[in-house]
Amino acid sequence: MPLTAIALIALVGAIELLNARPPICPCGTIKLWNGVVQSPENSQQIADWYSFSHIIHGFLFYGAAWLALRRRPTLRAWALPLAVLVEGGWELLENSPLIIDRYREATMALGYSGDSVLNSLCDIGWMTFGFWVASRLPPWWTVALAIGFELMTLVIIRDNLTLNVLMLVAPIEAIRTWQSG
Repeated sequence: MPLTAIALIALVGAIELLNARPPICPCGTIKLWNGVVQSPENSQQIADWYSFSHIIHGFLFYGAAWLALRRRPTLRAWALPLAVLVEGGWELLENSPLIIDRYREATMALGYSGDSVLNSLCDIGWMTFGFWVASRLPPWWTVALAIGFELMTLVIIRDNLTLNVLMLVAPIEAIRTWQSG
């Protein structure tokens, strides 16, 4: 099923291009890493602090697939394509005006304009990497890594997957103020 996953990734990229998402950072450069959250290059490059959240998505999707499919070996081959489908769907939704506007009003992402296509596709790649890692590590190691990533990004950038979801769904002014520094 790897070809199905690759086809889904290509489809997400094509849809984003059709939706006029910038293929690469509007700055015109491609970088492996952007470590400055409050910059126009955030969510535009191959990796940034939010890549850790996408790796955790992979951990979570692998765990869900393991729980749902452990007694159905014939369906296990579809676990990764399903994870790519869900992550790709999130990338499309995340880069829609609805979510971009929500991020701007409810989170610390004041100037957020969405991801470049490069960043979106790499986010799916980071999720796939997380899925692969979780498939090879004992569950407790995967949980420890997820907690470590959450704590690291909380300390370094005052944001993480947990806060991102919380602030998107039910923003708390005190957290927004703390995140603003």
